[in-house]
Amino acid sequence: MSAFLTNQNWRYATKKFDITKKISDEDLNILKEAIRLSSSSYGLQPYKIIIVENPELRAKIQPVAWGQSQIVEASHLIVFANITNFANEDIDKVVTNFTATRELPTNALNSYSDFMKSKITTLPLEERNSWTAKQAYLALGNLLNAAAELKIDVTPMEGFDPVLVNEILGLDALGLSAVLLAPIGYRHEEDGTQHYKKVRKSNEELFITL
Repeated sequence: MSAFLTNQNWRYATKKFDITKKISDEDLNILKEAIRLSSSSYGLQPYKIIIVENPELRAKIQPVAWGQSQIVEASHLIVFANITNFANEDIDKVVTNFTATRELPTNALNSYSDFMKSKITTLPLEERNSWTAKQAYLALGNLLNAAAELKIDVTPMEGFDPVLVNEILGLDALGLSAVLLAPIGYRHEEDGTQHYKKVRKSNEELFITL
């Protein structure tokens, strides 16, 4: 656990990436698996992960992401996109995966499936989209923690125009909407913010024990 906390103190929202350093395929696969294994409500994973390597696409995204240089300087750009209008059919796909993976009878999870549908797909569209978007944040947490262990830098971003990012990446046609951007790579030695002391609330201010 001490190594985990050391890594958490090491990581920060990188402001300047070293454009000459690229993440290896091996490490990228580890990060992808960490995202894949992330917890999500009911295990539904109501999102998709888009890994943008294409420099032309990233150059188009930068102006609609407040001009942040990390978009184009990082080794890769990860886009977390929630599934919009999450429907009964999406739940059915996950339930089919559950039964196949655990070698259960095809109707073994019918009651659970009906329960999920009663709690999720009956929500108004805006609430449902808000719920799927929140799930993507859980996956981001796994990315941040796994990347810190590999000494790979991540800059989580909400500062972008999702409508325009969706347009650039063609996400609307896929029933998706960009929720978070996360450039990943390696900090540049000239990024002075890596030397700043980490500022967080004290235990006394943050935690309440009842």
